[in-house]
Amino acid sequence: MTQTTPSGTHAAGATTAGATGHAANTNLPIMVLGALGVVYGDIGTSPLYAFREALHATGGRASESEVLGLLSLIVWALTLVVTIKYVMFVLRADNKGEGGTLSLMTLATNAFTKRPAWVVGLGIIGGALFLGDAIITPAISVLSAVEGIEVVEPRLTPWVVPLTVVILLGLFMVQRFGTARVSTVFGPVMAAWFIILGLTGLLHIADAPQVLLAINPTHAVQFLYSHSGIAIVVLGAVFLAVTGAEALYVDLGHFGRRPIIVAWLMLVFPALLLNYFGQGAFVLSHSGDVDNPFFQMQPDWALLPMVGLATLATVIASQAVITGAYSLVRQAMHLNLLPRLEVRHTSEEVAGQIFMPQVNGLLLVSVLLLVIGFQSSGALSAAYGIAVTGEMLVTAILLFIVMWRLWKWHVWAAILVIVPLLIIDIGFFIANAAKFAQGGWVPAVVAIVIASTMAIWIAGRRRLAEKTRRDEVPLEFLVENLSKKKPTIVPGTAVFLTSDIEGAPTALLHSLKHYKVLHEHNVILTVLTSDQPRVPDEEKVTIDAYNDLFYRVVVNFGYIETPNIPKALALARKLGWKFDIMSTSFFLSRRALKPSPKRGLMRFGDRYFIALARNATDATEYFHIPTGRVVEIGTQVVI
Repeated sequence: MTQTTPSGTHAAGATTAGATGHAANTNLPIMVLGALGVVYGDIGTSPLYAFREALHATGGRASESEVLGLLSLIVWALTLVVTIKYVMFVLRADNKGEGGTLSLMTLATNAFTKRPAWVVGLGIIGGALFLGDAIITPAISVLSAVEGIEVVEPRLTPWVVPLTVVILLGLFMVQRFGTARVSTVFGPVMAAWFIILGLTGLLHIADAPQVLLAINPTHAVQFLYSHSGIAIVVLGAVFLAVTGAEALYVDLGHFGRRPIIVAWLMLVFPALLLNYFGQGAFVLSHSGDVDNPFFQMQPDWALLPMVGLATLATVIASQAVITGAYSLVRQAMHLNLLPRLEVRHTSEEVAGQIFMPQVNGLLLVSVLLLVIGFQSSGALSAAYGIAVTGEMLVTAILLFIVMWRLWKWHVWAAILVIVPLLIIDIGFFIANAAKFAQGGWVPAVVAIVIASTMAIWIAGRRRLAEKTRRDEVPLEFLVENLSKKKPTIVPGTAVFLTSDIEGAPTALLHSLKHYKVLHEHNVILTVLTSDQPRVPDEEKVTIDAYNDLFYRVVVNFGYIETPNIPKALALARKLGWKFDIMSTSFFLSRRALKPSPKRGLMRFGDRYFIALARNATDATEYFHIPTGRVVEIGTQVVI
């Protein structure tokens, strides 16, 4: 029923009443606190395992030069990837205040007169990789925190996996109740977490103050040169320190650019650096004989509280990824990249607070399988990275297009900025691809399945639209004939939903064929999805009158808005249309899809598309049409 508006439509210049403008008018400290709780949960829990895995990658006890080299790699990874790439450049590429892979994709497509398929393909790959990452983050984050009980009491080791499973089950089960109330404590908890990260690190830097020399990048270069045999493995572990950087861009629409940047520069970045330096100093002061530096450097009295706080921080990090997955899937649905799925709103005040049962169930099963299958965060770290580095590569390529074609940078200026960042991303991608057999295949397979699903859905909708268009009668031709030779007219208003602006709705044709009557007011309604996040109310509805019997109504929703037809039609009153829901009937065409006799992959693709269409959320529910006012007319279509 929905289409994406082409670039250049009236919605393209709409001013977004979004979070960016909201952020500017809101108390900055409150917005910064909120950003700490939502944006930085993932990267904020990386100290639990990033430096530990980098140490393990060196094999055996680490020397002073090795510790300095590892710390230098982490420091400059955080500086180049997060501070320079994301904070300085990517955050500026907002689509009317919204961020994320699909928002960047729509920006890039706006740079062309005709939407290139390869740009859409990049967006699909980026979105699929994000969802592949979304199943790993909760698993590795919570597992790494619970493993702290091994340091408290080694005999509790067999309980790590069962306890992790229980925590994750509880986390996913409470999603249906919404996160509005819980999220109010996310910010303060994460603020406390980062302050404690910084303080614990600062206390141990005095044990070996030479770790501060790691700020010099030559230590990183010397380490990679002298350890060329394990450089790929080490880079794969170092990359764990920057996982979660993409959240800065994904959550841009929730807080705006300024609070995210202030939170990073004023608290998150310094706290992470201090903690990593503290872990390095602790390792040096113990002659490199340390297995889990994050927990081992805590005093005995603080161990158990730290395990509890770390577990709470990882639950918050997982919550942010789950919410991000909901938002991305909803954007993909509105952009016609995925079939309609059930969306439940859990807050009357916050539009972004949603719950998607099908997505939640799939995430839960996938996360539990990872925890049970890999058993430890160390083993699971091998699976972490391919999806994130792949998504970062996609972001860099799309950002180059935006810089060059949309921002009108000189091509060489854009290349000068992007190529160094791209080299870093490619290096990290290669390093993580080396772990493919050890677990890296998991997010890759998930991403391939999701990207293939999107591709099959797009191709299937295109074929279905072409077949339907061939069988339909031009709307203007039908209207002209009915005005000359009117059938029996009955009182009331009939709204016929159609995705084809030019053709007569199938439901209208079948209604005339079987009932041989016409309502006194007939509305041909098309719902479009704009390439902007939100469409202002004054631009949401357009009405054209063919004659006294027929009206063309086009409703335009932003790709993050909830399509609500009755509310949108109520806006039409301002345009002079007297809309009464109680005297209106909505006619929908329900198509029963049948596969054509094909062989091989084409047959599989058709059957998969049909299965997706059958499991899509009913249009009545999706568009919030009162069920008592809906008439569905069924047709069979062979594809």
